[in-house]
Amino acid sequence: MREQLLAVEKVQAIEWRDGALYLLDQRLLPHRQVWLRCDTAAQVVDAIGDMVVRGAPAIGIAGAYGLVLGARVRLQAGGDWRKALEEDFACLERSRPAAANLSWALQRMRERLARLKEGDDALALLEAEAVGIHVSDREANLTMAQLGMELIRRHQGNSQVLLTHGNAGALATGGFGTALGVIRAAHLEGLIEHVHVDETRPWLLGSRLTAWELAGDGVPVSLNVDAAAAHLMKTKGITWVVVGAERITANGDVVSKIGTYQLAVNAMHHGVRLMVVAPSSTIDMSKESGEDVLLEERDGCELLEVAGQRVAAEVHAANPVFDVTPADLVDYIVTEKGVVERPDNTKMAQLMCRKRLH
Repeated sequence: MREQLLAVEKVQAIEWRDGALYLLDQRLLPHRQVWLRCDTAAQVVDAIGDMVVRGAPAIGIAGAYGLVLGARVRLQAGGDWRKALEEDFACLERSRPAAANLSWALQRMRERLARLKEGDDALALLEAEAVGIHVSDREANLTMAQLGMELIRRHQGNSQVLLTHGNAGALATGGFGTALGVIRAAHLEGLIEHVHVDETRPWLLGSRLTAWELAGDGVPVSLNVDAAAAHLMKTKGITWVVVGAERITANGDVVSKIGTYQLAVNAMHHGVRLMVVAPSSTIDMSKESGEDVLLEERDGCELLEVAGQRVAAEVHAANPVFDVTPADLVDYIVTEKGVVERPDNTKMAQLMCRKRLH
């Protein structure tokens, strides 16, 4: 199965080559494919904040590479470069605080930094750590794709009708995708009849990114406004809602793209299963529940304007980016360490104790 998945992989959003980070500018998709080169940590911070790169796993990977770029500049400047590097750590951490993978990746880089010894090639070792984070994320996605596909096969067999929200594909990760990785794998196995994609306001991640990725893979896909999801569950025979996550807390609450919570409520009402697909680096055991997570809110102009042209009345706009789906609305959390059914504190703790998939 893994070889089949690798054979169909078409999209990459992050490349590290010649000592620079290249990011596919996701603001311009699907009409233009433009790569942005980053040579400094500050440029990576801006790219994350400006939505050039988005999706929690991809943000974490970009943050790790950003730290490498910061270390190179600090080493060249001389002096106490480790102390100076703390500024880069702080700026990268603040760029998208809701993305658990960013904190996780930066902590891994900090731990690698702490293990450096006299005479070590610091830059080479930090670069190797960042590359390892990138590679391991892609490998995790391939494992999750197989696990999620088997869940779909086991519960309903062939001819599944799925719905997804946001973008949790190759563009949001180190490659292949989390939620879209599962959908790709299920499509390869002949399990998918159709996939409905929420447009995902206000950045239209579903319209511009998810629909583009799935159509490029030949998956039968159609687009709908976010508000149509409950109607589609009632009338189109949807069997699964499959989504990614920005952060999952110790009790199994899921912080994800705004609109996921209402999907979960509607899914439970209509008897539709909800699958959340995310690597273990998205799980934050330091947060007891979703109530402990500070949720990002972006500038209201993203709702009030289109292409810089105001389309709304002269009113204030609330623009929360993420919401919290309570654990009791989640049927499955799929990670590279295994699957949690009906998550709670005990099951999440058992999952995180695993060193490998059993």
